[in-house]
Formats: sequence, C-alpha cells, structure tokens
Amino acid sequence: MTASPAVDVCIVSHGSAADLPVCLASVAALEHRPLAAVVVDCASADGSAAVAETQREALAAKGVALTVEPLADNAGFAAAMNRALALSAGDSAGEWVLSLNPDARPAPNYLSRLLARAAAHPELRVGAVTGRLVREAPGGGGAPALDACGMRLTRSWRHLDRGSGEPDDGRFGAAERVFGATGAASLFRRAALDDAAVEGEAFDPLFHSFREDAELAFRLRERGWEVLYEPAARAVHRRWSLPERRRSLPPEVNRHSLKNRYLLRLHHQTAANLRRTLPWALGRDLAALAWVLAAERSSLPAYGWLWRHRREILARRRAIQARRTVPARELDRWFGCSGMPL
Repeated sequence: MTASPAVDVCIVSHGSAADLPVCLASVAALEHRPLAAVVVDCASADGSAAVAETQREALAAKGVALTVEPLADNAGFAAAMNRALALSAGDSAGEWVLSLNPDARPAPNYLSRLLARAAAHPELRVGAVTGRLVREAPGGGGAPALDACGMRLTRSWRHLDRGSGEPDDGRFGAAERVFGATGAASLFRRAALDDAAVEGEAFDPLFHSFREDAELAFRLRERGWEVLYEPAARAVHRRWSLPERRRSLPPEVNRHSLKNRYLLRLHHQTAANLRRTLPWALGRDLAALAWVLAAERSSLPAYGWLWRHRREILARRRAIQARRTVPARELDRWFGCSGMPL
C-alpha cells in the first residue's frame, strides 16, 4: 500500500488575529494525514503571531505540528511564503504544500480531493491542484457566490479568478486543466516549486503582494508543469481585495497591484506574444494610466519604481527565460482560454 503523501500547510498572516483561530481550526479538521502547519507573520500590530501560538495544543491534539515565526518587518506575501517554505523543508518536508490565506477555510476533505485529482492523472506532470473557492453570502443568508475556480488569462494580460462573483449554482462543475491557481487555497507539489524557483525563491519577492501567484503560474508552465482544477474540493474564502473595492483599498495595496501588472509582463512576455496581444494590452495600459492620473495619483510612484529597478527586473527576466523548457506558443494558447479538458 502506498503511504499517504505528507502535506505542509503554509500560511502568511498580516493583521489576521481575527481570522487565524478559525483558519487553523479548519486545518486541524482536515482529514488528510500526515500534516504540518507553518505560520509566518509579517509584523502584525494585532498580535497575530501570538494568536497563532494559542492554537498549538489544539493542532497537536489532532496530530498537526505547528511552527510560528514572526517577522520584524512586513516583507510581503511572496517573501514570507518563501520563508514558510524554507521552515517546512528538511527531512520531514511534505511532498505537497498547501498555500492557505488566513481568511480561507477548507472543507475537511479538501486536501483528500485535491490529492486524488492529482493521482488520477499520472500521464500529466501535475505541479498544482486548486479547488472550488466560494464566498459566504453577506450576513449568512442567501446563496454563496463563487470566489475562484482556477485562474484564467485574458488577451489584455489580465489574470482573473474563474467564476469570481458568479452564483455557486453548479457552473464550473467539471475537472479541468487551468492556467494557474490562486495562492489563497491551492496545493503545490514541492518538487514543482523547487523546479520553478529562481535563485531558490519559489515566489518572486519583487512582487511583495498581489499577482505573485499568477507569476508563479507562468514559471510553472514554462517548466512544463500542469495545473488542475477539482470542483469537488471546496473551501470558503472571505476575499477582501476585489477590483470593485479598489477605491477603499490602502494606497500601498493599489501601488503594488499596478506595479505588478507590468512586472508580470516584463518577466514573461515574448516578442510574438506582444504582437498578438498589443491592441488589448495597450488599451488596458492607457486606461490604467488615465485612471491613476485622474483618480489614484497615490499609485503614480509605481511607474518610478519600475524604472529605478529596471536592471534588477531585466536580470530576473533573463534568468527566467533562460530556464524555459516549454515553447512560448504553448503558453500563448492560454490567453483568452478559460480552461482545457482533461
């Protein structure tokens, strides 16, 4: 009998004291074993790290070892997740890593269903599997809405969560190949993260926060790894960063979001793709610039950041492109494609 693969749950927290008890309780309730959990806290002012520590005994009672590390500074999601991966490495490292946001609550069978989907396709080089993320209805009433059913790309270089905001009425009910997986609650094969890493970093710290999961999806696919969607694996996600809430988000969040949209293309766009997507991408760029000039001038420094860091960005692009093993035309098929059948 084949032993169950070990899984490490990696959580990055920042101002998450209210969410961590429920999130870690859902980790303890996961059916799959062996299981371990790591929480890396980004200098929270609300005692998030201490709150995570209070859950240690409850997790241990369920056979889940917990590691908590507070950082002195808010290093951002990408750098903190890299630290969580490092803390979970070693002789007891899990074959798989579940990236989990503090505001996400996977169902008890979430991991089991994701692992079963990966095991069902030995013909594929499965690097990640993601499930059906849903949002709770406001006030607990009414039908829930979908949050993410995998990630898709548009011709304007937007990466969108499939089904975001749509009714949870059975749509996206088939298992599929998808472009990428949201970092909120997705399972990654550790070997795939190691293989796609640049200078030992699975997540790009230049991104700090937001779009880092899309950037990782590009590197996974450029190295020949597949990403699958399993609709029977469900998790609740209370997403707070949505496009329609942009005006109410902190200026730093919006600056990173704007900066990272260009950083993604600077790292991965090819000349052929530029020609194919230019009308859509240019239109989006001009609309973004107009928006920033008219209504969000606090994001203007994002353009200056890209210029000041141009040498570092280009050096990383060269490193990424030098490691590509899949022809660019294979990735181009995902632009405008929601999903592909298994």
